[in-house]
Amino acid sequence: MIVYVGFEDGSPAVAGSGSPSRGCIPKSAAAAGNGRQRVRGVRTRVSTRNVFASAGTTVYMVKEVPEGAFSEKLQVPEALTFDDVLLRPKESRVEPDDADVSTQVSKNVDLNIPVLSAAMDTVTESDTAIGMAREGGLGVLHRNMDIEETVAEIERVKRADELVIDRENVVTANPNQTIAAVDEMMGREGVSGAPVVDDDDTVLGIISGTDIRPFLEVGESDQVSEAMTDEVITAGTDIEAREALELMYEYKIERLPIVDDDDTLVGLLTMQGLLQRRENQNAAHDENGRLRCGVAVGPFEMDRATAADEAGADVLFIDCAHAHNLNVIDAARDIKEEVDADVVVGNVGTREAAKEVVDFADGIKVGIGPGSICTTRVVTGAGMPQITAVAEVADVAAPEDVPVIADGGIRYSGDAIKAIAAGADAVMLGSYFAGTEEAPGRVITMNGKKYKQYRGMGSVGAMKSGGGDRYLKDDEDGEEFVPEGVEAATPYKGTLASELHQLVGGMRSGMGYVGAETIPGFKERAEFVRVSAAGQTEGHPHDVMITDEAPNYSPDS
Repeated sequence: MIVYVGFEDGSPAVAGSGSPSRGCIPKSAAAAGNGRQRVRGVRTRVSTRNVFASAGTTVYMVKEVPEGAFSEKLQVPEALTFDDVLLRPKESRVEPDDADVSTQVSKNVDLNIPVLSAAMDTVTESDTAIGMAREGGLGVLHRNMDIEETVAEIERVKRADELVIDRENVVTANPNQTIAAVDEMMGREGVSGAPVVDDDDTVLGIISGTDIRPFLEVGESDQVSEAMTDEVITAGTDIEAREALELMYEYKIERLPIVDDDDTLVGLLTMQGLLQRRENQNAAHDENGRLRCGVAVGPFEMDRATAADEAGADVLFIDCAHAHNLNVIDAARDIKEEVDADVVVGNVGTREAAKEVVDFADGIKVGIGPGSICTTRVVTGAGMPQITAVAEVADVAAPEDVPVIADGGIRYSGDAIKAIAAGADAVMLGSYFAGTEEAPGRVITMNGKKYKQYRGMGSVGAMKSGGGDRYLKDDEDGEEFVPEGVEAATPYKGTLASELHQLVGGMRSGMGYVGAETIPGFKERAEFVRVSAAGQTEGHPHDVMITDEAPNYSPDS
């Protein structure tokens, strides 16, 4: 084999098997230097080119690059995303149904499934948050609402599955109120019945919609005492859930007031609450038996953060598109010092950013521009492909036991489990849930098909609704926003529970292919293989026309 070593400008090179001339780099030295050498005080790079079109002949030449030259930036590392990799199948005895997908979303909050719904105003309000928690995940309420609305939404989530509704949250009636006033109050509070108590909170009876109905329009000025059921069944504070359910079935009642030894009301059990608890055995509950709830707060919104904390939020998510901003980090530290709830900081996409927040954050959220409705990467030219971003952040966070959340870019359940393999402890999705019944986006009909509105929090509409500061932008002096997202529509899908069933089921199957029974075990055991463009095509249905759509796959995703 003939080896030529020299400079591209024509400086001396040696042919044959002898020693190279002075100032040239032999092949062995180039290999030992990993492609870079110092020659005559100039930063250099070894390049390889076969100028003879012969498999046995190679020319090694040195490209001179002065220190600090712009062309040095072109020696860039490779960054990967979901379609670039696959999980390497391994020997396994793990059946998908046996896989344990419980995880930590922050230092002090556990979930039964590693899934969160995104803090977007067309994805997560209280209905979605309740549905997520009942299935074992976490809904993160968006912040495009005023603080009072945020508190009300948190309280609605926390009350949804309470086994015993605390006295302060029990809607009650007074025997001297009018039928019309109580009917209006029950409609406003969203309840179908209420205990009737006197001024000392002694339980006198129960009034329900069934009791009220005969008085409407003909006796609305009558008092509650005339319509209520006064033979009320109550229970003590030590009653068990099964015992309470049996009592309700026996007496055919839907509400069971809980009283102390003096017959003073201290709480309320409802048939709906008991049945919900029995149906949702996998629900994510806090230490008081209430559903878990996450809330997005701006890095400079101390008032919202403290109000959400006092309302019972389990996790506060610092909601910023670029959290590797020193002002944002300082503000996030201040919030962490003021609240009892866990604080997750995001979004970031590099190990350098993770190092800045890992000492105080209870979790780190990863994602710079991967979302389906996000245009950050094309508008700003900045971003990081998601698999690489997750891995870089996890390299820093995992040794400190700080959970990592992969936010955005997930189209299929396979993408979600790849994110876990790359180092995430949980995944956050927006478009995946935007088409569900529980999502707050309005329903749109196009060409006879139903869709739901879905917009990025960097879109013009979301920014005008209050989301501009997420991108560190203010609408001052009537200036137009520079958006980093679009407004779109996503197909109407059905219930949140059915979507989660498919998503988590696919993730469990991925764990089975790798042979891991738990999330921590899967993260340790999983390996990736690179996929070519041909391999990506091969991985999708091909050479056929799909006649019946699968519930977990769409070629348009």
